[in-house]
Amino acid sequence: MQETERDMTEFWESNFKEKHEMWGLKPAQSALLAKDFFLEKSIKNILVPGIGYGRNAGPFIDNGFEVTGIEISKTAIELARKHYETNMTIYHGSVTDMPFDSRKYEGLYCHALIHLLDKNQRKKLILDSYNQLTENGYMIFTTITKEAPNFGKGKHIGTDRYEFHEGAKLFYYDKTSIQNEFSKVGLFEIIEINENQPFYLIKCKKTN
Repeated sequence: MQETERDMTEFWESNFKEKHEMWGLKPAQSALLAKDFFLEKSIKNILVPGIGYGRNAGPFIDNGFEVTGIEISKTAIELARKHYETNMTIYHGSVTDMPFDSRKYEGLYCHALIHLLDKNQRKKLILDSYNQLTENGYMIFTTITKEAPNFGKGKHIGTDRYEFHEGAKLFYYDKTSIQNEFSKVGLFEIIEINENQPFYLIKCKKTN
């Protein structure tokens, strides 16, 4: 395990142990938007990298989706099993170690995770996610933007990347960086949303 990955594991494990359901159980706005979009496209199974304690899996489970998750924190997985159906597959590990199975998924939803990674990790996550989609499958990412109040604050650790709280290193996206990182994986829509701070919702479709 790389040093940075070990740091990330310890960061999230300690956070979930201390704060438990730190964002409450109400799903993010983007999860509801993704659920509606996937229903419209008749998608039946999805992969959720960074599923946490499952609050954003709820809308999908409630609407009959088969949900598979990936989560770095054992404590978060235990909380997810407490709140949601126990037979949901959740792989324990970092998204930087994807893929965890050889399955192809019709949809993928990844909320507020990609901006926590460095450039190489983001590139790998995007490609690994795209590669796990079926043909004509869709993936939805959400990420913090440069309009966020903390952009430019804290320790500067790289281009548009800052450590505002110890252990949480954030890359702040704009539409140019989204184009740069997602244009080769079927990017077709960028929507501005608010998740208590400004976010982008990024949609991609896998085609030949």
